[in-house]
Order: sequence, then structure tokens, then C-alpha cells
Amino acid sequence: METDALLVETPLVPPAQPTRTYRATKSNGIFSELDTDDEMIDITDGRPDLRRVHDRSHGNTNLMSSSDEIPEQEQYEDFHTIDWLRDIARDRLRHRLLVKRKKDGCWETFKAAYDASSGWLCVFLVGLAAGTFAGVIDIGATWMSDLKSGVCLEAFWLNLEECCWSANDTTYDETGFGVCSQWYSWARLFGDNLSMLDAGVYTITYVMYVIWALTFAFLAVMLVRVFAPYACGSGIPEIKTILSGFIIRGYLGKWTLIIKSVCMMLAVSAGLALGKEGPLVHVACCCGNIFAYLFPKYGKNEAKKREILSAAAAAGVSVAFGAPIGGVLFSLEEVSYYFPLKTLWRSFFCALAAAFVLRSINPFGNDHLVMFYVEYNTPWYFIELIPFLLLGVLGGIYGAFFNKANIWWCRFRKNSRLGKCPIIEVIVVTAITAVLSFPNIYTRMNSSQLIRVLVQQCSAEDQIPLCDYNHTFTKVTDDFESTVAGPKVIDALWKLALALIFKSIITIFTFGIKVPAGLFIPSMAVGAITGRLIGVGVEQLAVMLRDQGNSMNICVPGTTCINPGLYAMVGAAAALGGVTRMTVSLVVIMFELTGGLQYIVPLMVATVTSKWVGDAFGKEGIYDAHIHLNGYPFLDSKEEFTHTSLAADVMRPRPGEPPLSVITQDSMTVEDVENLMKDTSHGGFPVVVSLESQYLIGLVSRKDVTLAMENALRTQDGVVSNSIVYFSNHYTVSSMGPVPLKLRKIVDLAPITITDQTPMETVIEMFRKMGLRQVLVTHNGRLLGIITKKDVLRHIAELENQDPESIMFH
Repeated sequence: METDALLVETPLVPPAQPTRTYRATKSNGIFSELDTDDEMIDITDGRPDLRRVHDRSHGNTNLMSSSDEIPEQEQYEDFHTIDWLRDIARDRLRHRLLVKRKKDGCWETFKAAYDASSGWLCVFLVGLAAGTFAGVIDIGATWMSDLKSGVCLEAFWLNLEECCWSANDTTYDETGFGVCSQWYSWARLFGDNLSMLDAGVYTITYVMYVIWALTFAFLAVMLVRVFAPYACGSGIPEIKTILSGFIIRGYLGKWTLIIKSVCMMLAVSAGLALGKEGPLVHVACCCGNIFAYLFPKYGKNEAKKREILSAAAAAGVSVAFGAPIGGVLFSLEEVSYYFPLKTLWRSFFCALAAAFVLRSINPFGNDHLVMFYVEYNTPWYFIELIPFLLLGVLGGIYGAFFNKANIWWCRFRKNSRLGKCPIIEVIVVTAITAVLSFPNIYTRMNSSQLIRVLVQQCSAEDQIPLCDYNHTFTKVTDDFESTVAGPKVIDALWKLALALIFKSIITIFTFGIKVPAGLFIPSMAVGAITGRLIGVGVEQLAVMLRDQGNSMNICVPGTTCINPGLYAMVGAAAALGGVTRMTVSLVVIMFELTGGLQYIVPLMVATVTSKWVGDAFGKEGIYDAHIHLNGYPFLDSKEEFTHTSLAADVMRPRPGEPPLSVITQDSMTVEDVENLMKDTSHGGFPVVVSLESQYLIGLVSRKDVTLAMENALRTQDGVVSNSIVYFSNHYTVSSMGPVPLKLRKIVDLAPITITDQTPMETVIEMFRKMGLRQVLVTHNGRLLGIITKKDVLRHIAELENQDPESIMFH
């Protein structure tokens, strides 16, 4: 496909001179002179998106209609790039007209005030919707996850924890079986109420676990396949691309929102190695897109709409981790392309509203926004920076390994028959995951529950195997003393090591299947397991040194020397940082999860180290890698262009290619223009003085030319196929021939232009900073060629020895 329409409004050429216009008189065929352009026949059929007047004060083609109507933005085509400068200019002109109309009365003043507050109102509604959806998803996912082990017969809508709240035997182990009289396991429903050690009970429970997992996965993939194909995956790579100015119709629609919300619960409940936190960003952006259409200021302007989507992305992370500030920083650091200061304020407000709603719903019943919220009260010591650095190194190595392995598998899936069988792939991955997960308690449980177990600090009342140390308590309020690990701890560590291997491998094949699949929680689970293993090892080393009288004042008898839960949290941050290459936002998210200011330094050390190590193996995070895999036209502002190529090396047409399709200002007939439209698929055409001189006049979009000519042929008398089409101010008076068609008003007289000797480093920065769709290349005022965003991406791919044809879209 060729690149789409190109209208950039920057005053690079002198303003056009006032013109004199003529009307054809049918009586004698003589053109009579008019005083102004406003008296011309309206060839746009009243369409405000085609009517323009020349803004003489700015020297460019503005988009205001001659009747002072607020201009509306035409719809972009699917898989095309928006024109940032044109959309922002439209919004400025719209705002200018609203201010001008305030003098007309109270109603116009009210409309101006409503327009000014519409952004805050919109992000508030988005925050409310995002918080509501997140609460429902959290409750539904927890209930369906527990459904694999049993059901609460007295109130089937309650999950395991809620079912046992009113029971006398409210204690239960981490397996979730046989711990509450009101909770009926499937083995108990089948008439066998023995221990899990019994072969019959174990078999029934095992089979029901696998059946429910396959059922949930099948429902999820079928709903995605039938109703909303865009509901699969994480959504963050596509959100980044959309926020950079790319159009993907339907990706943020209502069906995608509904199906992704439902299938997210199903996929998590199936026990797959995925999470719902990443897809929550997609869900929140769907809410932002839907609410944006309630406000024409945003719904009809794609550039302005992306301000709402940036705020929605912040709300998504806010409800995913209970971290409003981290959500704002995530939107700024990771996904947003255009992030003005007012968007920062509105993103914070949106994230705050979303967190408030989710806190009011209280989906986990613990007065916190996430299942694994923890509060530590033990200090860390300077010597512990060594294991924290080690966790950062391991996190970076894991991130680099996972990214390369997952991209390799996704590319294999894309280029093989496997990509044509998404349902079978989901069923097979689910079956393997369920069968291998059940025997190990730490792979059987939900990933969020696993993280909660791993990051918690042991206390006297904890009965889980990870807290089985060799000491005695006289009462549960006694301080937890670090001591030698008991046999259950050793057994748990072996199981965690097996869980680490399994989750590290299965996540590679899970991320990318056709169900909603987030990567935050699986990566954090791998890092938390690694951190807990290292934390217990460091703790036992400190205990051994203390018993030998060489504790270096770190391990004092009667206190907790080392907190393995903190190591699990640091390891989770390191692994997630290694996979995504997030830094500042990740540290803030983890800080808001722990609620302790004193642990920022360990988190920063591990996160920065993991990024350094990961970057040593490859600069791309997992989301950028998937953007390039899918061929999306995304120019990463974090990448540096260090080559010495010039614009002449990249522009089209290249040697051996057909010449650039252009429109002359006053020598083409209606039939010539129509044939040009039929023979080419370009979105825009440069306007030149003549084919011989190639002096550039301006730029005109395909859509504007097509609509203007259709309306003229339908409504204007005397315009025929051999009528001359004028795109300039100069008009030749003639008493012979058909009525001419004048389309000067649809010409952008100030397109962005560069010379053929402009360094590509400068050109790329222009595309990044200004959000351009294309630039025209000239030499001494003569048109030489054009450089589109796709040309830039192909050039970068060629320099990196990649396939330039992998850039599939515009």
C-alpha cells in the first residue's frame, strides 16, 4: 500500500496573494469578475471539512470555513497514520472561534466553558469506567480460579476466601482444599471427603482442575475468535502504536472492551502463565476511546483523542497495581508519544478516579487494590546491595532470554501452519500447562496468589511451608526470629526451583496466543521465585555467621535478620524490568505496592541493573520487539540514529522507479485528474507549476480532490470532463471552452519540505518530534521526491540488516 494523505500546515512558503475569481455566464460564455473568493460557487456541497479560507495572518491554508463553522476532521482510513500538525491546527482554530463567539451571549460563553472543562470531565468518566471494569474483572477472575478446586454450595457466587469468612473453621492452607466446611471440593461433591493424600481424591481433583482449565481456555479463544479478534494478547504494543498516531479501527471498540474483559477472566482462571494487568491498560483505553466520542472536541480529532488515551493508559496501570502515580509515569515513559503538561495533570486525575472506584469496590476484601500488597517493617543493610545487584543481573539475563525466545516463537507461529490454528494452539498450551502445573502447589495456584505468598514476611501465626523455621513461639505476637530453615522450607525451595524452570519456559509459548495475555504478572512471578530462593539463601548465610559469632551486626538474636519477602519483591521488579526495560515507572509502582520509602534504593539498584544487563543483549523491550514483529510504523524516540545518510538516499522515486505522480497547477483537465486518481493509490499529490519546471506550489490530499470534484460535477453547471482544473491563484480569462474548476482552497500551500542534502538524522527527528506523515524533498525549489514515515522505517531496517518489507503498514 502507498502512504496516505499528507497535509502539514507550517508556513514554509510565502502566503498566496489575493485572487480574483470569475463566474461563467451561460448567456454569452464570458466569465464575469467577482470581488472576493467567498462569492465562488461552493463546490464542496456544504461539507465543512472541505471548505477553507486562507489565513493571511499566518501564511498557510487554514481549515476554517467561510461561514465561521467549526471545522470537523475527516475520518482517516484504517491502518494509516494521522496528521498531527493538521489535527492540532484544527483544534487551535476551533478554540479560537469559540473564544470569538463568547461575545455573542451567555449561551456561547457557557459552550466555551463546557469545552474547556470537557477534558477533565472525560478523563473522570474514563477513570470511573476503568475502576469499575477492573473491580468486576478482579472479582470474576478470583471466583472462576477457585471454581477449579470446588464451589460454595450455600452461596455459589462466593469464592473460597469469602465462603469461609462466616465459617468457624476459617483457617486453610495454601492448597485451598479441605479447609472449610462450607466449601465443597469436587472430590467431596463426588462423595469422597478424604485427604488430598488419598489417590481417589487426588485423581478427581486433578481431572476436574484440567477440565475446568480447558473449558475456560476454550471459551476464551472462541469468544475472541468469533466476536473480537483484537481482544487477544496484551494490547500494549498496539496501544503504543495507536498513541504514536496510527489508526487501527475496532481495536478500541465496544466489542473489544466487552470480550477482552470477559476473556481476561477466563484466561487467568484457566491457569495459563499470563496476567490481567497488561490487558487492563487495553481495557482502560477502550473506555477512553468510547467516552471520547461523547465530546466532539476529542471524538472528531484524532490527535486530541490521544490525550484521552494517554490518561486512560495511566488509569489502566493504576487499577492493575493500585499505583496511581506509577500509572502516570508508565503512560509517560512507556506508551505515550505526545504527552503535553495538561495531559500529565489529567492522567493523574484519571488514575486517581480509577483507583478511588476500585478501592470502593474492594475486590480482594483486604482494603487494598491488589492481592499481593505488603508492608515490611524490617530494615535492609548496605551489604545486601550485593544480592540485590545479583537479582538485577539475573533479571536482565532472564529478560533478554525471554524476549529473544518469545519473538522467535511468535515469528515461527506467524510463518507456519501453527498461526492458522489458534484454537488448537490455545487448547494444547492450556492442556500442557494444567497437566504439569497441578502436581506442584506453586504452579497450581494463580500467579497473583503465588506472588502474594512469595513476597510476604513470615510471622509467628504463618503456617505455610516457606515459614517453617526451627523455633518455638509462646504466643503469636512474638517477634519472628531468623533461624535455621526447617524441612518444609527446604521442600518448598525445591518446589519453587521446579516452578521457576516451568514458568520460565511455558511463558515463552503462552505470551502471544489468541487470548488476552498480559506479561506483567508472569514476569514478576519468575522474578519473585528467584528472589525468594536467593533471599532464603542469604538469610541462612546470615544465621550461620551469627551462630559463629561473625554477624557484622546484621543478624541480632531475637529479630528478623533478612527478609526473604523483600528479595522476592526486588526480584519481581528486576525480572519485569529486564523484560520490558521499564525503569522509573517500575520503581514507583513497586514502591506503591510495598508502601515503604526505605526500600526504594534496593528497587532502583535492581531495576537499573536489569536494564543495563538487558540492553547489553539487545536494546528492545518486549513491547517494542512485538511492534517490529508486527510491522507497525512506530518510530521509537529512545533510539538514536547514528548513520550519515542523506535525504536523497531515502526519498522516492528511486532510480529505476516511475516518476512521482504530481498535479500541475493549471494545465490538467477534470479527466486527467480522474485518471490520475484511478491509476494511483497515493493519499496525496504535490502540486507543481508544470511537469517541465517541477517548481513546488503545495500539496493536496486525494480525499479532498475526490470529494471536491464529485460535488462540482454534481452541482456546478458547465463543468465537464475537459474543463481545466486550477489549483493556483492565477486564472486565465477566456470566452471559449468549458467552465473551469477552481480548487485552490483545498491546496495546502505550506507543506513541510526539506532539501535533498538534509541529513537523515535531522529528518528522523522531524518525524519524531513533529509527528509527520511525510516530507517533500526539493532542490532549489524544484520537487525531487517524497519521504514518508514508511520510507524512514524501511531505511532504518535496511541499515540494521533487517527485512525492509517487514514494515507492512503506513
